[in-house]
Amino acid sequence: MSEAIQQIQAPIAKELTYFDKYFRSAMRTEVALLDRITRYLIKRKGKQLRPMLVLFSAHICGGINPSTYRGAALVELLHTATLIHDDVVDDSDERRGFFSLNALWKNKISVLVGDFLLSRGLLMALEHDDFQLLKIVSHAVKMMSEGELLQMEKARKLNIDEPVYLDIIRQKTASLFASCCETGAASATDDKDVQERMRLFGEKVGIAFQIKDDLFDYGDDDVGKPRAIDIKERKLTLPLIHVLNKSSWAERRRLINIVKNHNTDPKQVRYLIDYVADHDGLTYSRAVMQQYIREAEALLLQFEPSPARESLIALMHYAIDRKK
Repeated sequence: MSEAIQQIQAPIAKELTYFDKYFRSAMRTEVALLDRITRYLIKRKGKQLRPMLVLFSAHICGGINPSTYRGAALVELLHTATLIHDDVVDDSDERRGFFSLNALWKNKISVLVGDFLLSRGLLMALEHDDFQLLKIVSHAVKMMSEGELLQMEKARKLNIDEPVYLDIIRQKTASLFASCCETGAASATDDKDVQERMRLFGEKVGIAFQIKDDLFDYGDDDVGKPRAIDIKERKLTLPLIHVLNKSSWAERRRLINIVKNHNTDPKQVRYLIDYVADHDGLTYSRAVMQQYIREAEALLLQFEPSPARESLIALMHYAIDRKK
């Protein structure tokens, strides 16, 4: 874990330690194979960005309590389940530097593990009558599925404009960030205005987070070698969308043709990436990302100053300054 993340976590360090234990117990099962797989999932966990959002949101909205931990576990269980199912759909062999479940245990077992995690999260919420938290997170899962399907539909026709792109990432990525922050707030206060403020904060951070991810594909200055994964998957993201809107008919046709028919040709892909960079696609996308971050910070500054609020602001900036 990086020093920056440790500093950000400082105000909730004890609570995160408790959450780790709580989450491990939530994943436990008497089925030997399933228990072995869930232990593997726990071992490969990342920076805990989403549980941190839940805990910090509760902290600044009234305080962390038992329902906050259940909300954080619910988010993490459902999020992990969606990642497992995504890996099966995408036929991915790797996740966060580890082998994916489908690479180790094949698709059938992976789908069943994802189903187990979904059901475990739902049952945990129902056992404690956390209906509001369940409603928030279930709505996010619905939006994530709709956003993914919308992106797949548009990828076939390559007709995504900026409003559609923003709608896709609002559903696909930002909805989970929004649910984390709303869940934390709902666990700490009944004030609907405060809950909505935190939901909107999470949504704006989530949109900025996804734009940062999309910049990686075009070799953002801080990353180095371009990845071009989105181009290979025929996904139009903000850097390219902006450039297409500014291009002549002939150039637009050439760029679309590269995405559609030559997305694995290194020279053609290199041409597209350079063209996007030279015609302000990256600059424009960074500006949009920063605008969402400014709007998110303005929402946070409506809360009383506290170490938790400052860490949440730092976490927000870390999300768009990260190297991977």
